[in-house]
Amino acid sequence: MITRRSFATGLACTVATPALAQHAGHDPMYSDLRDPRLKDIPPQAIEQRVFDSPAPKAAQQGRWMARAPLPLPRSEMAWATVLDGRMHIVGGYGEQRVDRPYHHVYDPASDKWLSAPQLPRGANHVGVTVLDGKLYAIGGFIEQNRKPDTLGFVLDGETWRPIAPLPRACGALALVAFDGVIHSIGGAVGDTTETKKSLDQHIVYDPKADGWSIRAPLPTGRDHTGTLAVDGLIHAVGGRVDSFHTNSNLHHSYDAKADKWSARAPLPTARSGHGAVLYRDKIFIMGGEGTNRVFGQNEAYDPKTDRWMSYAPMLTPRHGLGAVAIGDFIHVAGGGPMMGGGVQSAVHEAFTLG
Repeated sequence: MITRRSFATGLACTVATPALAQHAGHDPMYSDLRDPRLKDIPPQAIEQRVFDSPAPKAAQQGRWMARAPLPLPRSEMAWATVLDGRMHIVGGYGEQRVDRPYHHVYDPASDKWLSAPQLPRGANHVGVTVLDGKLYAIGGFIEQNRKPDTLGFVLDGETWRPIAPLPRACGALALVAFDGVIHSIGGAVGDTTETKKSLDQHIVYDPKADGWSIRAPLPTGRDHTGTLAVDGLIHAVGGRVDSFHTNSNLHHSYDAKADKWSARAPLPTARSGHGAVLYRDKIFIMGGEGTNRVFGQNEAYDPKTDRWMSYAPMLTPRHGLGAVAIGDFIHVAGGGPMMGGGVQSAVHEAFTLG
């Protein structure tokens, strides 16, 4: 059951689970996988920030503002989704662990975080989406950005129940609910950092049949992409090819009726672990990481003109974050402010053109 716990806006809140109870009201804005005493953003993270976009500037730049921070610092959730006007983020790194079953929910009407049923098992880089009013969480890594599993779950009311597992264990995959089914696109496999590889895999889950089927593969294998549906097409934007040292600026769209991918205008700033949302009929891409870089760039793609423009960059560059659009705001919560998965943040900022 999702319940609200009172807290002062702008401060940490209490989450009604035993694993988090010790942190209630006492969490720093940042934490480290190795050192739980971290209170402030490390100097190295400041040095890695990048804000400048090569894309033309939009006439109306928009603005960012602070919102209620996460109940505790988290990163590598990889994605977020919206259900009933609220933001859901699951799994990720936090509390010096990478296998937490977190499930945090943000209510923009009250600017408060809510408790919700935790995942049946902890993982990071879990794919999430909503189809027909139900929240799905599929795949993910059990260790730090490695050792994926095949498990998938759907939140039916107040209970997570298992669904047909992935045909192949996979993490950092992108899920898109489209025309009654769920598309799983890209992702990565590998039980060690050295063996980790990106996939061109594109498979579809049908809830009615509780089974998976194969679709046309992504033209280039990638993981940590920004993927979403717009005007009858699925767009896969950016991501990494095996590593963030080899980020991609590729942008493809998929036509389900033709089962075909087509190239689109490339992402101006190649990156991975970024947010991707549909806002005012444009695809907004924000955040992400690269070699010794954490990106604050906020770039938007217009499907009608096949062109990119740049908007006001993020106040706090991060990667492995949760990003959604609700109403006239883009909400970006958590994420790593420094390259890699060592440091997590509870930062939550919102962007608007209003």
